[in-house]
Amino acid sequence: MTRFPMTRLSRLAVIALALVLVCGAALAHRNATGIVKQRMDAMTAMGDAMKALRAMMRGTQAYDAERVKGYAGAIARHAGEKMTALFPEGSLDHPTRAKSAIWTDWDRFAESARQLAMHADALAATASDEQASREALFERLQQTCSSCHRAFRTKK
Repeated sequence: MTRFPMTRLSRLAVIALALVLVCGAALAHRNATGIVKQRMDAMTAMGDAMKALRAMMRGTQAYDAERVKGYAGAIARHAGEKMTALFPEGSLDHPTRAKSAIWTDWDRFAESARQLAMHADALAATASDEQASREALFERLQQTCSSCHRAFRTKK
């Protein structure tokens, strides 16, 4: 396999692209107001917690049961009824990524929010248990997020 050394210019280009992507997301949130802003902030908090959990579950960061409890707890606090409360009917103001399917398939959306809370609580409760059970619960949590995103969130 041939390796291509990164030149200083290519490293700067990668850094610039990363900054553009991060700033673009931040700007989208900055332009949001009201309930849309509240739910974008909640979703960002859950996404950040999932990233941290994923790193520990995959072994790219050291596993810390207390941090797992904290991150899973943060997800649970934003899930369930707290999540559904952030989606009053018709709240599709720009820059939301919510699909109208949320309101046309409300029962499925609410069930996803309930399951998210349930799986996050279960992960927090088993953070000190054996690795296999933690990983299975994390996988369920991750699948719940992904399933909900596919059904109810537009792509960037």
